[in-house]
Amino acid sequence: MTQFDDRQKAFEKKFTHDADLKFKAESRRNKALAEWAGAKLGLSGAEIEDYVKAVRKADLAEKGDDDVFRKVKADLEAKGMGVPDKELREVMGELLAKAVADVEASR
Repeated sequence: MTQFDDRQKAFEKKFTHDADLKFKAESRRNKALAEWAGAKLGLSGAEIEDYVKAVRKADLAEKGDDDVFRKVKADLEAKGMGVPDKELREVMGELLAKAVADVEASR
């Protein structure tokens, strides 16, 4: 049973590690997305910092990226700056790819 236990522990460790990396990458993506949207909204300084917190908080509403997408989309639309869904999804994808690369580089 020792070999099985060792494999199980290794799998659990890898799962935890991967989940941690995913969380860090998504958090970085959300920060970058909030900064991108905040610039479009004309926010600066402390306003951007508060907006980053609000976007990160929105990510906790439900599993997946749709909660962040809806928050940013609604905020942009409220200021009359409609961004097509496709463009916003592309920006989110690009920022996530960069965040993953940054997280992996910092390991």
